[in-house]
Amino acid sequence: MFASLAAFTSTVGGVMYMHAYAGGGAMLSMGIASLIYAMAVWWRDVVREATYQGHHTVAVARGLRYGMLLFILSEVMFFVAFFWAFFHASLAPAVGLGAVWPPVGIQVLDPWGLPALNTAILLTSGASVTWAHHALVAGHRRSTVAALVVTVALAAVFTAVQGFEYVEAPFSISDGVYGSTFYMATGFHGFHVLVGTLFLAVCLMRARWGHFTPRHHVGFEAAAWYWHFVDVVWLILFVAIYWWGGA
Repeated sequence: MFASLAAFTSTVGGVMYMHAYAGGGAMLSMGIASLIYAMAVWWRDVVREATYQGHHTVAVARGLRYGMLLFILSEVMFFVAFFWAFFHASLAPAVGLGAVWPPVGIQVLDPWGLPALNTAILLTSGASVTWAHHALVAGHRRSTVAALVVTVALAAVFTAVQGFEYVEAPFSISDGVYGSTFYMATGFHGFHVLVGTLFLAVCLMRARWGHFTPRHHVGFEAAAWYWHFVDVVWLILFVAIYWWGGA
């Protein structure tokens, strides 16, 4: 209930802030701070239940896996909406866009520059997190930690390159339907990369502390699944929006 109230406060505060209502920024900050607190305490308890109290039986672990898969499915639907908006605008461009795609006046990004570099970085991070998983199953703790360090470092580099691309982009989110669909899709993917990076960083610390065993590492599995989902979404983004959408 507290987490739901925090999310509601964040949403209302964000709308108030973007419409310049008094107190919107304070309400948004309070909601985000409350949400972070709820997540930290809630997941701290989950880690304690799994690692020290033995509550995560085989049946509980199965339920957690199903829950994570359903969560990823909901995230897939989230991105389907953005891709739907992009293809709706690009496959039949309106007269107001010049009846062409990309719209008249939009200078698109070269897909074989920074986007291609970021694709290589993210795919490499997907390989390194798979390396970490195999090492964990084999009982090689040091290799698991090393692979997770590589994954987190690559994720940080990806985010930095994405930020540099935004700074240098010749268009903004307010430049019509192209700018809005581009930044909404790539921006929310970037947010998911940040979440996945935090997810993997926590797994890195837990791996160093010896929380995971070859037969008991549901938290790491969830992080790895989430990261592969981020990889797949980026591949679709690269092909559909950067390469095809800018051709």
